[in-house]
Amino acid sequence: MMQPAKPSFDPGRERYVSLATFRRNGEEVATPVWIVQSGERYYVFSAGDAGKVKRIRNDSRVRLAACDVRGSVKSDWIEAEARMVTDPAVIARAQKAMRTKYGIQMLVVDAGAKLTGRIGKRAYVEIAVR
Repeated sequence: MMQPAKPSFDPGRERYVSLATFRRNGEEVATPVWIVQSGERYYVFSAGDAGKVKRIRNDSRVRLAACDVRGSVKSDWIEAEARMVTDPAVIARAQKAMRTKYGIQMLVVDAGAKLTGRIGKRAYVEIAVR
């Protein structure tokens, strides 16, 4: 059995990663996101009604690339599979990892989401690199 190729970058070590999802017509849509690693998987979060969440529910195929805050790609793309997470224990692990990695930024984002009522509408995505 062939082992997958080693990625050209480590998504878990990047501050921002461009997450490319696919529309029904096959068109790729890339968005910069925060990403954390827990075990062999990576996790991102988004508004539950965001386009990327809808696209992942329709097509689990995604691609990742290191990027800056504006989404300018600075690495090769790697192929991956994504799925929506509903297990509260997995979500709690992802949240803890986000708080550890992003610190005060995550606290500010969480506070804003709590004030606006969006925190309960978040969607968490688990990503496995192929």
